[in-house]
Amino acid sequence: MTYMQFILEYLNEQDFGVPIYTETIAGKMADYFGTQKKKAAAATAVAMKRIIDDNKLPDLRFYQKGVYYRTVMTPFGEMGISKQALIADKYLIHDSGYETGKGLLHRLGLTTQMPGEHLFATNAAKDCVRFDKKLEVSVCPPKTHITADNKYYLQILDAIELLDKAPVDAENPYRIIANHIRLHGLQYETLLYYADKYYTRKTILTLAHTASRTEERI
Repeated sequence: MTYMQFILEYLNEQDFGVPIYTETIAGKMADYFGTQKKKAAAATAVAMKRIIDDNKLPDLRFYQKGVYYRTVMTPFGEMGISKQALIADKYLIHDSGYETGKGLLHRLGLTTQMPGEHLFATNAAKDCVRFDKKLEVSVCPPKTHITADNKYYLQILDAIELLDKAPVDAENPYRIIANHIRLHGLQYETLLYYADKYYTRKTILTLAHTASRTEERI
């Protein structure tokens, strides 16, 4: 099998709209052919350009350097790349981030107001909030380094912290949060630990109030 055949076979296995990264292809090629990754990366770049220029895979599209996707026609025109997948790959991969802000409150059912922007707390952010123009989302640094173990704890505490800062119109927001805590199997002792370490006293008091709704159902 040649490099070109390997890459075309890989591309044909990818779903429409899903980001295809040349770095990923190069890594797989290096493993398969037993070659250096630097050499595989160079070969991948050349092959991808040839595939596009020679129209070897008519549904393949270039998005930006190192990123491609396959498209298909829909009733609304040609399908674009999935921005949700790009956001996840850039900011949320390996449990390194989560949605926060008003978008989180809307998703949890705490407000009916649609957010004007989507905000993600992510380890990829530095020390301030910034707007990613290409993906049309804002990112901010988390209270502490996000891991698989603390991600949902920090996310729920963010929601609690935002209760008096956003237009919450749910009938019983504390009960809604309590049910999400129960559904995710979160422990109040751990929530209290993170709240005491990284959040305000008001968040701790609100968490205590929420704990009294644990046995209630929405």
